[in-house]
Amino acid sequence: MNPIRKRRVYSILFVLLFSVSGISLILYSLNSNLDYFFTPTELKDRNIPSEKRIKVGGMVLNGSVERASSTISFTITDYENSVKVVYEGIVPDLFKEDSGVVVLGILRNKTIYAEEVLAKHDENYMPPNIEMNNDN
Repeated sequence: MNPIRKRRVYSILFVLLFSVSGISLILYSLNSNLDYFFTPTELKDRNIPSEKRIKVGGMVLNGSVERASSTISFTITDYENSVKVVYEGIVPDLFKEDSGVVVLGILRNKTIYAEEVLAKHDENYMPPNIEMNNDN
């Protein structure tokens, strides 16, 4: 084989090998940081591994919030099924009963042990400390 062709073949093989290894590393890192989003009904219907991080969204059930020092427990519902959540830490200011919430955590024994709690609001939300002034 001609030395120039041989060098080209080796160069192409090196680039292909480098590209495949880079793509496989990217896909592996994306898969390990992937969080799946469920509603309580979807959570009931599926078999979720106990050490898999998941996100669960729904409404905080009225009368379900219980506080004990820095631990808060509440129930998320989609008005068909519900799931209990335990969180240790400070919840967002918008967190309240009958409001939307998304929790990130691990499901163990039909209870979600949350790492993070996010409160949701509608499109008409205005922070309480901002006043609209239309006198331009």
